[in-house]
Amino acid sequence: MELTPFKDKIYLSSPTMHGDELKYMKEAYDTNWMSTVGANINELEKQIADKIGVRYAVALSSGTSSLHLAVRFAGEKLYGKTEGGYGTLRGRKVFCSDMTFAATVNPIVYEGGIPVYIDSEYKTWNMDPEALKEAFKRFPEVRLIVVAHLYGTPGQIDEIKAIADAHDAIIVEDAAESFGATYKGVQTGSFGDYNCISFNGNKIITGTSGGMFLTDDEEAASKIRKWSTQSREAAPWYQHEDLGYNYRMSNVIAGVARGQVPYLSEHIAQKKAIYERYKEGFKDLPVEMNPFDDEISVPNYWLSCITVNADAMCAQTRTALGYEYKSEPGKSCPSEILETIASLNAEGRPIWKPMHMQPIYSGCDFVSAGDRAVCEDIFERGLCLPSDNKMSEEAQKVIIEAVRKSFE
Repeated sequence: MELTPFKDKIYLSSPTMHGDELKYMKEAYDTNWMSTVGANINELEKQIADKIGVRYAVALSSGTSSLHLAVRFAGEKLYGKTEGGYGTLRGRKVFCSDMTFAATVNPIVYEGGIPVYIDSEYKTWNMDPEALKEAFKRFPEVRLIVVAHLYGTPGQIDEIKAIADAHDAIIVEDAAESFGATYKGVQTGSFGDYNCISFNGNKIITGTSGGMFLTDDEEAASKIRKWSTQSREAAPWYQHEDLGYNYRMSNVIAGVARGQVPYLSEHIAQKKAIYERYKEGFKDLPVEMNPFDDEISVPNYWLSCITVNADAMCAQTRTALGYEYKSEPGKSCPSEILETIASLNAEGRPIWKPMHMQPIYSGCDFVSAGDRAVCEDIFERGLCLPSDNKMSEEAQKVIIEAVRKSFE
């Protein structure tokens, strides 16, 4: 097959719109509810709470703002209200997924906390329960765990929850990438004490931006709703007794997400088909697809990823801001494969660089259950493939062939 660059770029994961989004946006315009109140917000909160199976959902401006307020509330719940209403985790260590996007971690630092990074496991690429046990041995005083589900795949939730319960710890669940994924038939975004999803433009359901705080705790939902609107008190003038934020979702953004939600199952089915076609196309190559435990979980297949088998890796060196590699017959590496994909006008990405390897967080503690960090190995050998659910089967065949040619 001749590898001719695509005329129109194939994206990693871009918004897939259906038309209902415009209807609800126009409704906000026509009724002049263009701010952070309106029917779209109310309906979206109900849609998401019902879908995930929680009592309360609070629509916010981003997944990051949702995580920030979740972490702030958890800190206040654990350690009490601080002077000025901020820095609820000041000087406290917090266990956190290591292989994730920085947005999972940054809110800990916003609140003055000190991240302690927990290694991944190979079964799902998520937080390793054995490493979490080891972390509690080293830091038994920790009371908060922030856990993410990578690339739409649920982690080992039962094991993590059991460890948290044994240490009287609170879980903040970052389900930004896993909306629609289930663990033992239950939706992610419902397993933590306080949970978050994202409607960023690249997510499986989008509002172009936006996020949602999710909980069964009425006090938490009420407090987050208040904080997100600048903590205004019920007074006839603007009175503030607590630190607040401009974090509430716009009614226009909510209209986009509201129109998207009914198509969640369709998007997941499309993403699954992409994953399965990659898996079939690579069955005789020395690569492995991103794994999941099919006996107990169903991912949302947000991104299809691969790791190159260790014995099939060509020489690859990464610096802080770049990379080099040396092509070898029968071998390849993420850098070479991503270059080949990019030459076709298609978008792939490296696996998330582990947080403990990031310059900003290099001084933080990192805990692994083994001699070598699993997350470092996955980062070294892994990459994310084009996973846009508007990508045609023919276009995906070209990308599969490009990956195959990287090993020639």
